[in-house]
Amino acid sequence: MCGNSCADEYAEPQIGTVTNEASQKQQKGDSRMKLGFLYAGQGSQHPGMGADLYEAYPAFRSVIDGADVDFDLKTISFSDPGGVLNQTRYTQPCMVAFAAGLTAVLKEKGILPAAAAGLSLGEYSALHAAGVFDAQTAIRTVAFRGKAMEKAADGRPSAMKAVLGLGREALQEACEEASSEGCVVIANYNCPGQLVIGGEKDAVEKAAVLAKEKGAKRCLPLRVSGPFHTPLMAPAGEALETYFRNMDFAPMQIPVIFNCIGSEKQEEDSIASLLVRQVQSSVYMEDSIRYMAGMGMDALVEIGPGKALSGFAKKIVPEMPVYAVETKEDVEALCAKLKENA
Repeated sequence: MCGNSCADEYAEPQIGTVTNEASQKQQKGDSRMKLGFLYAGQGSQHPGMGADLYEAYPAFRSVIDGADVDFDLKTISFSDPGGVLNQTRYTQPCMVAFAAGLTAVLKEKGILPAAAAGLSLGEYSALHAAGVFDAQTAIRTVAFRGKAMEKAADGRPSAMKAVLGLGREALQEACEEASSEGCVVIANYNCPGQLVIGGEKDAVEKAAVLAKEKGAKRCLPLRVSGPFHTPLMAPAGEALETYFRNMDFAPMQIPVIFNCIGSEKQEEDSIASLLVRQVQSSVYMEDSIRYMAGMGMDALVEIGPGKALSGFAKKIVPEMPVYAVETKEDVEALCAKLKENA
């Protein structure tokens, strides 16, 4: 059984679609164009991510070059000659550096979020966007997190699978029925028709078979290196709890919607406690996106490699515009679109 589970501002003129005045209004939550930023999580990384941004934007370059980690973050992100980018100890700081750099680029252009959320690892980027961490603190923190998660997974056969076309209740039943084989839980509630299970390998395999019997269309293995967001990550949660004791968390300047509750934090919750909880419990991304939409956002902007969160959002809130930003071309397209809608 499972058990219980900032980058520098530049002095150049604002050339984006949200003016300085509008940017200030967004921070106060009263802009005409309220943007919800969604930050990608692990699984969407790929060699080459950010290379064009590095060449084009000093703000992005500053974040990448300033990364205080014990490996060549730029080389692994841009070319990955050793094939290690998918290992979580490298994935996490590379992804957060990418997100922080791109957030700095958008900020330079006057494009700021009215609220932020992120998928798993992306929550740290959301907190950076909210002013809780500066860029380098966020990168260092997830570098520690990645190592802690890797250690927690070491030596334990595990797996994660995306389950397509099955509801929450039926998949929960499959997990409970498969628990005789070990720990298996719903780790991610991504969007209608896409859930993720994770845990010990045999139990995950059994739950996947049962899910197919209950009507799931497909069960796809995920490209991750551990049973993330399951009780098997409890040792990583303990390590983070200790690490956070020596950290300062600045006040949030915009609302952040947290993974493990699918909403803003309650007064009694601390950011540290929610991050400790997050690493070892389910991610409610569908709930988070619905909550953000309910805050009156005019559009959602996905920041990160890939378009996974854009796909989720289009299923969850199909009436809302969603823009995915990964490349220089995407940045320019977003500026043009926002100017068109201003």
